[in-house]
Amino acid sequence: MAKIIVCDDSLAELKLVESVLSAGGHQAISCVNGDGVEALASSEQPDLIFLDVVMPTRNGYEILRKLRRDETTKNIPVCILSSKQEPTDIEWGKRQGANDYLTKPYTSDALLGVVRNLTTK
Repeated sequence: MAKIIVCDDSLAELKLVESVLSAGGHQAISCVNGDGVEALASSEQPDLIFLDVVMPTRNGYEILRKLRRDETTKNIPVCILSSKQEPTDIEWGKRQGANDYLTKPYTSDALLGVVRNLTTK
């Protein structure tokens, strides 16, 4: 079982990801809008973070850069989970430090595949 932080501004999206992760035997911790996600990641030390890009207060790229600069969170795998699906969006996400990039809509199998790939040590 992996402990996973899910960061998105959509409550419906958070519930969907939570249900897929729970059905896969994982623990999901939701973070709405990215508010406090850095502190949450530092204290919880999750196995993985799913991070949306387009959010009202700060975008996911900004959050990702902060996570990568912090000694306590820099090695936590991060997957961007976004509706932004142009090749340039995906490349930019990976340049910001994302370990993977999954576009919406996605399948449950694809989401759980990312969990398997990024949490297997």
